Amino acid sequence: MSESQSAPTIPTAPPRGRLAEVIGVFLRLGFTAFGGPAAHIAMMREEMVQRRKWVTPEQFVDMIGVANLIPGPTSTEMAIYLGYLRAGWPGLLLGGLCFIGPAMLIVLALAWAYVTFGGLPQVGWLFYGVQPVVVAIVAQAIWTLSRTVFKGSWAFAAGAIVVALYLLGLNVLVLLFGAGIVIGVSRWAIGRRATGHPIDPRALKGLVLPWPVGIVPGALAAVVPFSLGALFLTFLKFGTVIYGSGYVLLAFLRTDLVQNLGWLTDRQLLDAIAVGQFTPGPVFTTATFIGYVLGGFPGALLATLGIFLPSFAFVALIHPVAARLRRYALTSALLDGVNIAALGLMTGVLVQLAQNALVDPLTWIIAAVALGILIRFKVNSVWLIAAGAVIGVLRFAIFAPGR
Repeated sequence: MSESQSAPTIPTAPPRGRLAEVIGVFLRLGFTAFGGPAAHIAMMREEMVQRRKWVTPEQFVDMIGVANLIPGPTSTEMAIYLGYLRAGWPGLLLGGLCFIGPAMLIVLALAWAYVTFGGLPQVGWLFYGVQPVVVAIVAQAIWTLSRTVFKGSWAFAAGAIVVALYLLGLNVLVLLFGAGIVIGVSRWAIGRRATGHPIDPRALKGLVLPWPVGIVPGALAAVVPFSLGALFLTFLKFGTVIYGSGYVLLAFLRTDLVQNLGWLTDRQLLDAIAVGQFTPGPVFTTATFIGYVLGGFPGALLATLGIFLPSFAFVALIHPVAARLRRYALTSALLDGVNIAALGLMTGVLVQLAQNALVDPLTWIIAAVALGILIRFKVNSVWLIAAGAVIGVLRFAIFAPGR
């Protein structure tokens, strides 16, 4: 296996005594970090590299690469990692908690309002306008990521196959890891041959599918009624296996919670996604909303704990071996394969969400206009979510019974 010429420059010995600084900066980011993972990371770079100089620009880029090697929400893992490098183990815990906490509390309040007032027509019309915007946001994310992930016609073909297999009902975990490994190993082998290097089969000896691939969620979930324990384990699995983007979570949510378990409807899933987009912080706080809808306050806390707990563990585990993991060309190729599969899953979910959200000409217009604005002007998605909500409420006010 080939090695890169440059190793990560991430510090290995975090300082101590700077915990208050970590708490303050990540609490503020937790309340103000709108716009999705890319925006979160940009805000962290401005704060920690340019203003506070916690790490150098090169170290920050290395950290992004390491965060992309492990499952989970990248921006949350960056918060956890930066907290660790600034204040050690207490910083690891509190950096992540302070970034996640504000979004969780906001989503929890919205979930309570949704459950309490969700049956009112006004709330239904509000989400009527928001859901097409969610479709546009996911479409724009796919469009942006595709320019980086789909490098060559073979990548487009592989992604299209993943989309087709997902829509035919193939297990999401098998697609994500299985297709990722097949695509990644093939790409690595082609690269080796193109550069004249022999392919050593021993390089693949230690390559095994992660444990969750052996689990078929549908087979297990179909015989498991709702319980708080099952809810926690389901979201713990999500946090353990999801690569690529917070939007890939949508494929897992729909497969497990809508199709296999029947705990949610497609409409409720769209509402949960909309709330996750409307609030600051990680998209994964969608778990808080779903947990509350299914199991009240205990469900919200357990779902949130389950989906974020693996990120803390992965950051703690990967830091000592990060330099060695980044050296191998095979690891890089495998991650490329996983990203292609993840983008294919996102596209499949987009098709299914659109079927539920785009129900008449007005919703199609809302989605098209929102997508055009996102692509052309790159505005913060929270403003579009708010605009969609206003349109929904106005339509309710105009067409309400008795008016």
